[in-house]
Amino acid sequence: MEKRRLGRTGHQSTVVTFGAFAIGYVNQDDADRAIQLVLDHGINHIDIAPGYDQAMERLAPWMPSIRDRVFLGSKTRLRTRDEAWRDVEQILQRMNVDNFDLFQLHAVLELDDLNLVMGTGGAIETLLEMRDQGLTRWIGITGHGPSVPATILEGLRRYDFDTVMFPLNATLARNQAYRRASEELLVEASARDVGVQIIKMIARGGWQGKTGDCRTWYDPYREQKDIDRSLWWVLSQPIHSAPSCGEISLLPKVLNAAERFRPLTSEEHKILATKKPSAPLPELAITLEE
Repeated sequence: MEKRRLGRTGHQSTVVTFGAFAIGYVNQDDADRAIQLVLDHGINHIDIAPGYDQAMERLAPWMPSIRDRVFLGSKTRLRTRDEAWRDVEQILQRMNVDNFDLFQLHAVLELDDLNLVMGTGGAIETLLEMRDQGLTRWIGITGHGPSVPATILEGLRRYDFDTVMFPLNATLARNQAYRRASEELLVEASARDVGVQIIKMIARGGWQGKTGDCRTWYDPYREQKDIDRSLWWVLSQPIHSAPSCGEISLLPKVLNAAERFRPLTSEEHKILATKKPSAPLPELAITLEE
């Protein structure tokens, strides 16, 4: 699988990384099979968060044997320094690790969120103290939603984050305002040598009131050819890595697509640009209008 330098971190991350949400809702045996699968495919970067149900407990038994082989990124969505420190201490214990390679401010959606985490007594102070104490090497920021590219861009103006994580895919890019904001963020990230991680890379729309048949909160592509095109569109952008999706049954197809990645042709780009969402998902800025 292709590897790309994750910005100034210097880490050569596989273009698809392991989004550990997928093992949070399964038993240990199923989680073990999934973890072994991603390792067999050469995945060398793991993304995890305390809100991913039991994912930390499922991954913890593996840490003694694989910690030195993977780039480990985690997150806190708590907003104040003291709350975030308590969260970090619990994460370290749940993960059975002593440190992280990357720790991120999680789900920073709007300017109000940014003001909280970046203000006096905000969670950014925890991450800076973590770095000073050797608990993390790099500091990042994540989010998803209509305002996120602009929010993260403002975050970069206030602090020189090492990585950013936000949604982008061909369906979402039909929203012209979101696409323009994303492109502006990508240009700034490149200029600053910031690592770019893209999430929701196989989202095709929302559930529109129906009960979903996948654990993802969006409606994902399921067929291999559609996953190929959606992931390849993302990997054809100036980005570095994309955490695998949260539905464990789709993990083998995502890994398969990643190993066969090739840049899309102009004709394939046109086809994807005309493919309407399965249903709108305003929370992810996916609409039926272009």
